[in-house]
Amino acid sequence: MGRIMAIDYGRKRTGIAITDPLKLIATPLTTVSTPEVLVFLQAYIMRETIDALVVGMPKRLNNTPSAMTIWVKKFIKTLQEAFPDKRIFTQDERYTSKIASLSMIEGGFKRKDRRNKSNLDKLSATLILQSFLAQNSTSDKP
Repeated sequence: MGRIMAIDYGRKRTGIAITDPLKLIATPLTTVSTPEVLVFLQAYIMRETIDALVVGMPKRLNNTPSAMTIWVKKFIKTLQEAFPDKRIFTQDERYTSKIASLSMIEGGFKRKDRRNKSNLDKLSATLILQSFLAQNSTSDKP
């Protein structure tokens, strides 16, 4: 049984989260420099069974595409070419950075750790994955 991986794509850094094999719990995995993300994903998917990829889709509050949307769509095309056998889903990522930031404060992260953007990116990916899991019932999961 494979896992589901979530990707919070950014121009500089990309946060990555993963589920457990039962696809119940989302856990932060890592943050990768965006130019290196495809190499990381290829290596990881060779080692681990991944059933699906979930990419955070940036939108404005009024549900229209943001300036980042075009970059994410290009990235999704790259993923489709690199992993033609993987299902790729998108998930609304509005508010994930804000929620991740508040979660770090509530979780007792030190100020130094909260300033580390890589922590925010992988936590945002985890929130994207949790939202995806919550919206898909057990029988509908990839």
